[in-house]
Order: sequence, then C-alpha cells, then structure tokens
Amino acid sequence: MDNLPGNIPDCTFFFLAKAHQKAHGLLKKRLAPYGLTNMQHLILEGIWYQEGATAAELGKMLILDKATLSGILDRLDEGGWIEKRPDDTDKRVFRLYPSGKANTLKNELITVRKKGNDFLLANFTMEEKIIFKRLLRSLFLKGS
Repeated sequence: MDNLPGNIPDCTFFFLAKAHQKAHGLLKKRLAPYGLTNMQHLILEGIWYQEGATAAELGKMLILDKATLSGILDRLDEGGWIEKRPDDTDKRVFRLYPSGKANTLKNELITVRKKGNDFLLANFTMEEKIIFKRLLRSLFLKGS
C-alpha cells in the first residue's frame, strides 16, 4: 500500500468505490452494443435463473427494492427482453419470463459477462480470485 499514486488515502471505502467504478464501466461498455444496462443484464440473468418468478421473488433473490426493480422491468418489457404473464391463480400478479429475443442472446450475453469477469480479474492468481470472491460475498452477506 506504500506505493499508492499521489496522496490516495488507504481507505477501504475509497478502494471499493473505485473497484466498483472500474467493474461497472467495463461491463457497461461490453453491454452497450446490446442496448442493455448493467442492472438490466443482472435482472435478465435472474429471470433466466428463475423463469416464471414474480417481481417480488426476483427482488428478494437479487436483493433489490420494489421501486428500483419495477422501472427496470418496465424498460426490459418495452425493449422486448422479457414477457410479463398473469399468474394462473392471482391475476394481480405477473410472472416474468425471458422473451425469444432474450433466449436467442442468452449464451452470448452470459459469455459477455463471464469474459468481463475474466478480464477484470486477469492479474489475479486462481487463489486470489477465490479469496477475492469469498471476501466480496462475505462483505455483501454481512450487510444484509
């Protein structure tokens, strides 16, 4: 930590913010050709993972509040990425499914994310990658 450029503070919050900024920018750039934002992609992967989930179930799985999720789901629907279908038993509830367009691009989009992960962690050893992900997961779960 002694070789930090300039007068950068040795501050965990600062490093996390900068790491987020770098990772977010990297994925944003890779998703731009598809017209998807990072959050839209995250939600789309959640729907692929749990097809037919309600917005509430998806929000719980991804730890997103209803207000944030609602607007993003509307934009995904308008963009032709998802389908909202009424629940068979409760017509007030919609179930979420990937559209044909989303399913056609599923493997490609997951590969884009995976390659982004690989690029971001390219200078890490396998052990460092495992420890880094474990620490991030632990930090994330501690906050919830």
